[in-house]
Amino acid sequence: MSTQETQAPTPETALSAEDVITHNPTLQETPEPDTELKQWLIGYVGDLQKPEDGNVTVEMIVETVASEFPEFLMAVAEENWVRGYYQAMVDVEEGTKAIREAVTSGRNPDVQKEGQFDDEQGEQRAESEDPE
Repeated sequence: MSTQETQAPTPETALSAEDVITHNPTLQETPEPDTELKQWLIGYVGDLQKPEDGNVTVEMIVETVASEFPEFLMAVAEENWVRGYYQAMVDVEEGTKAIREAVTSGRNPDVQKEGQFDDEQGEQRAESEDPE
């Protein structure tokens, strides 16, 4: 991990949803052959793809691994998906707790106070029901 702080994107620097899907700057990077495995993999991919400028990019490596060892790439992708899904569920739970705390503490005057939520999961009462 880098010790540099990540700055929040501004409207001028933020990527659109389409950019995130179609443009990953990491794919255009040229990895440093600083380990034995990287040296071998960069050489292997370079021999197969023969880039005009002689530089092997991360994208070329991903394409080669996807073509020649799809089981490996699928295992990484599946693990990444599972971890992302789990994190999303944690985020939803934490967001629900924060909203419930704000509502019950009166920090948000635009939202009803006590009785808005009828169970521990934070499901909202139907408007026809009276809060207990």
